[in-house]
This record gives sequence, structure tokens and C-alpha cells, in this order.
Amino acid sequence: MEKRVGVYICHCGSNIAGYLDVEKLTEYAQSLDSVVVARHYAFMCSDPGQDMIKDDIRELDLNRVLVCSCSPTLHLRTFREACQAAGLNPHLCEMATIREICSWVHSHDEQAATEKAMALVAAGVRRVLYRDPLETRFAPVNPNTLVVGGGIAGIQTALEIADSEHKVFLVEKEPSIGGRMAQLGKTFPYLEPAMDILAPRMKQMVASEYVELMTYSEVTELSGYIGNFKAIINKKARNVDAAKCDSCGACWEKCPVEVDSEFDHGLSKRKAIYRPFPEAVPNIPVIDHEHCNHFLSGDCTICQEACPVKAIDYEQEDEEIEVEAGAVIVATGYDTLDPTPITQYGYGKFDNVITSPEFERMASASGPTGGNIVLKDSSTPKSVAIIHCVGSRDENYRQYCSRVCCMYSLKYARFLKETLDADVYQMYIDMRCFGKGHEEFYKEASDAGVNFVRGKVAQVTDITQEDEEKGKLIVVGEDTLLGTLIRIPVDMIILSVAMQPRAETDKISRVFLLGCSADGFFLERHPKLDPVGTMLDGVFAVGCCQGPKDISDTVAQATGAAARAIELISKGRVEMEAATASVDEEVCSACGFCEAICAYNAIEVDPKKRLAVVNEALCKGCGACTVNCPSKALQLKNFGPKQLMDVIDEATKEYAGLAS
Repeated sequence: MEKRVGVYICHCGSNIAGYLDVEKLTEYAQSLDSVVVARHYAFMCSDPGQDMIKDDIRELDLNRVLVCSCSPTLHLRTFREACQAAGLNPHLCEMATIREICSWVHSHDEQAATEKAMALVAAGVRRVLYRDPLETRFAPVNPNTLVVGGGIAGIQTALEIADSEHKVFLVEKEPSIGGRMAQLGKTFPYLEPAMDILAPRMKQMVASEYVELMTYSEVTELSGYIGNFKAIINKKARNVDAAKCDSCGACWEKCPVEVDSEFDHGLSKRKAIYRPFPEAVPNIPVIDHEHCNHFLSGDCTICQEACPVKAIDYEQEDEEIEVEAGAVIVATGYDTLDPTPITQYGYGKFDNVITSPEFERMASASGPTGGNIVLKDSSTPKSVAIIHCVGSRDENYRQYCSRVCCMYSLKYARFLKETLDADVYQMYIDMRCFGKGHEEFYKEASDAGVNFVRGKVAQVTDITQEDEEKGKLIVVGEDTLLGTLIRIPVDMIILSVAMQPRAETDKISRVFLLGCSADGFFLERHPKLDPVGTMLDGVFAVGCCQGPKDISDTVAQATGAAARAIELISKGRVEMEAATASVDEEVCSACGFCEAICAYNAIEVDPKKRLAVVNEALCKGCGACTVNCPSKALQLKNFGPKQLMDVIDEATKEYAGLAS
């Protein structure tokens, strides 16, 4: 059958048309063999652009379509659906990326960009000629959802899905859900107590018949594909029988071991058997094996003897649980930067230099000081400096803005003015009050008498020659508005530290096959059009594991991910990858290279047949197996060796001809 190709070149506004000659490119495309029609348009992904393609398929009897525009990751599905609507097999549509790898990288030279685009178009036409009409297959969707992380992002996601009456497995590695929000005192900009907002949501989690809560647990393995995932969960032993325990507290009251409380950032002590905080969900204690005398030496049974309901079970062991789910939502949260290496701020050297998380616990009514702000000697500070951007917007640490620091610093200033009437100094680079009600919050802090000093703090020291400054910390820096050096003596310094990816991000990314951006947070499929999706279909990333954000943005994103999961469940089926790998049985030597290289566990060597076998439901068509097969027994549909070599030859020939 005659191959009849239509070529469509997108201006992408000025992203392509502003850097290369689309008229010349269109004329060139029209001259290529098998090209019936070549057109250009401002936005090919728009309705008029898609209608242009549909009309030409019907009227000109096109049986191949090449769209020259942005990355296929963004709009290949869009154009394939347009072709399918016009009666053309969607797999006979191809894209040439002339934006990301041409116009954007050759913006300084229009002629070079145009010539390279011509070579890409020529290669694209050759490539689409070889495409075969593949069959679109579908698989059923498991109606359950796996949510990983029990902070506000995970809680919101789980409750939204549970409200649609679908099962949710929520896995949290800590003994209680609540995450970082549970550690906060009040929230900006309306100064509502964080626990007043969070506690009812945590209670709903326990009350919902559609949520299965797995705290003190971690997902160790994920396999399968969109609609049909299998997860292995390691549920660690609490050594407390949850069915018997009534949280009376007798066990931890009698426990003789005290260690620093992680929840209070070391400002208080906890026992070896403990619950993280009074409102914990589930409200069941857990035994810390690293510090418990029973597990260290075997000679202590005090908590077991103290328990009136005999709930302490030293023999309890870790469990391995397998769950199945159609969608996975990763909401593993963030860490805060340890400012110790930033030596000029004196953290760890001076007693009254504290971090923002430590101040949050001190300011919380349920915190170690009952909401009272005190110095190390238990006195009340009369002057406080809050240093912004500690580790954020800093090429030596984290180059990005952590987004929430300005606002929580203003929150601290308001709290200090209202409770202590202290002198408060905000040492900032820029005030970034971008959210609803945030600018008003900034103005209220200013009106309350907070001192704003724009500039970079150079050093914190305790060296002074002035008697009235003895015992104080001296903030030294520059006021860039006034153009003068500053020297401010204060009683306390709060470091507004950066939000950063969790320490175990690499481990999590390997389990869930997630990519990471340059700053270390999980990479979304598209920052604007798919901010919760990931490159692995059916797996979503929400909240601060995907990037710094405040509570309201986190909740909005979590609700969006829940909607995506519900959408998947409600369809009941999912489209499978059609361009999968296939095995030439006459050539395969069962060496196992393909099985070892496959990131999706889609290939197994059958020991009886002595052949590699591809599970097409798991295969994503990445091609890693085909390029690593030493006998060339594995081939990817629509990515055959002759096709690829002809594409390379055509691109090289055309580019060489244009360059000469």
C-alpha cells in the first residue's frame, strides 16, 4: 500500500517560530518522498490544529502523520487521539522534537536551528514510514489505592479516595500519622492551631471503614503496572498488642530509659517505650529496640510488669504483607536542613541559636515548654533575631527557595510580639508573601512593630566590648536598603532553615521507580499540565516530596492526586503499552542479560524452554533489553534496527547536504 504522510509543524507560539524559519521548514517537508501535505500552525495541539490533522486524514487519505513540535512526552497522546478520531491507527502517528532539542538549544542561530530541524523532519518522515498499526490493549484496574506517607498530604489523599467508597492502604513509617504538620504550633496566615485542623482528619482516618492504616511500616518492593500494582510492606513489630492496649501510660511511666525525643527535636526526653505525641494515631505505644534494655541485654521487663492489661509482647515480630492496588500515591514529605555546617550562624556553638523546627515545638501549647519561649537558662528572651534563607537560595547548600520560610518567620514574629512583647528583628533577603492573605499577614506584622532588616547576615558572635551586651548574641551583617553595616545584640536567634528532600529519597525513588529533579525532589511528569503525575503511569507524587510548598498547596495537590486515582478506578480499565519488546525464539540464547537490565521486571528466562519471555502487561517499551541483547534476539515493535538505521542515515545525509 502506498505510504501517504502528512507533516505538521507547530510554531508553539514563539518557542519554535521565534528561533527557526517555519515557512522554509514546511516547504522542505513538502519536498520529501511520500509526503502528501505539509502545513504549519501556531499551536498544533489546539482544537484548530488537531482539526487540521483530522480533515487531512479524511480528505487526503493520509496513512501516516508526523507532528513536529515539542516532546512526545507532552503531547504524543494528544495527536494519537486526534488520528484515532479520524479513523487512523494511533500508532501510525509520530512526533519529531524540534523545540527541546532544536529551537531552544540553537536560539542564537536561526539558520543552524532551521537546518537541524530539516534533518529531524527528514528522519521523522523516514521513521513514520516504518511504523506498523499496533493493537491497543486494555487491562482491568484494581479498585484499591496505596498511599505512602501519613502526613497531611497522605491523609488528605486517603480521605478523598475513601469518601468515594474505595479501599485505601495508607503506609506510614513512623508509629503515628500526622507528619510534620503535627509538630507545628499554629499555621499561617490565620494562626489556627495546627492540631485543631489535623486531629479531626486523623480521627477520620481511624473511623473510615475504607482506610486500612499501616503505621510503623515501609514499602520495600513495588511491582506491576498501572491498574495492577503489587506492594510488599514490612510492618515492624511494636511489641505491643494493639487489641489489648488502652493507652493508659503505665508502661512508659515506669520505663527507666530516657532518650531525646525526635518529635520535639531533642528539646524533651521520651522513654524506650513511647508514643510520639499525646494525639498520636493510633494511640498505641511502640518499643524502641535500639534503646530498650530488654532487647539490648534481656534483663528488663519493667514495662511488661507495669501493664495492667498484659499488652506488652516481646515475642512479636515484623510482618511482611502484600497488597494489591490500581494506583500508588507517594507523599513521603520532607526533611529540614541541619544548619550545623553553616558555621557563621553559630548553631551548635551558642546555646540560644535554635532552628525553626525547634521553635515550632517550643511555641506549641503541647510542646516541651507548654508554649513558653525560654532561653537555656529558663529566662524569657527580650529580643529575638529571625534569620531567613538559612540554606535556601544559597549556592553552597540549596539553590531553590523553600517558599514557606518568609511566612513562618512572620508567624514567629507575630507570636513573639503578642506573647512576650519582645523586640523582633527579621533579617531577610527578599520577602516572598505569595499566597492568599499572605501580604496582609506581612503588613500586620509590620504594623505590630516588627523590625525588618533587608540584608545578608555575615556572622553571629558573642564577642562584645559593651557591658550591656554581655551574655547576648551579636548579629553582624549588612543592611542593603540603607547601605550600612549592622550590629544587633539579641537574646535568641531563630534560623529559618531550608526544606529539603528526605534522607531516604534515593531508596524511595528506587522502590517506586521515580525520577528526581536537580534539587533532589521527586520529578513530576509536567510542571504545569501534570504536576502530580510521574514518569511511571499510575504512580503519583504529592506534597513536599515533590517540592517545597505550604499546607494549603499540599492539600490542593493531594486532592488532585486523589481525583486522578478515582478517575482511574472509575474507568475500570487501563490502556497498555502497545510498542512492547518481542523475542526471536530462534536466536535467543537465554543468557539473562535482558532479565537483569529490565527496570520493570517484564522479562523472565524460562528455564524449561531456555528462552526469554516478555510479559507484555509489564513491558513499557523502553528498549533497554533490545540494546543490551548480545544476540539481537529482542526487538521493540516499531523500533526495528532497519528503521533506526535508516532514520540515522537519513538525518545524517540531509544534515550533511544542508551544511555543505
